[in-house]
Amino acid sequence: MAPVGKQPPRPVLLAVAIGVIVGLLAAAALTQWMSSLLFGVSTIDPLAFALVAALMLAVAFAACSIPARRAIAIEPARVLRSE
Repeated sequence: MAPVGKQPPRPVLLAVAIGVIVGLLAAAALTQWMSSLLFGVSTIDPLAFALVAALMLAVAFAACSIPARRAIAIEPARVLRSE
């Protein structure tokens, strides 16, 4: 079993992955309405969809793993003593 600090934040990434999938499906379904809002990109551009999905997953990973790693680095006895 991997140490706690090395484990990926699976529940958060699962929730974000579900949200990204729902968002991609909704975006694909609304392409006719969105066509007037897009400039220089086709309504179903696989590269744009993939980049947005990857960006969302990367931001979610950073948003949940950076604070977790900082919390793991703190010594619990020192925190309890300060309160």
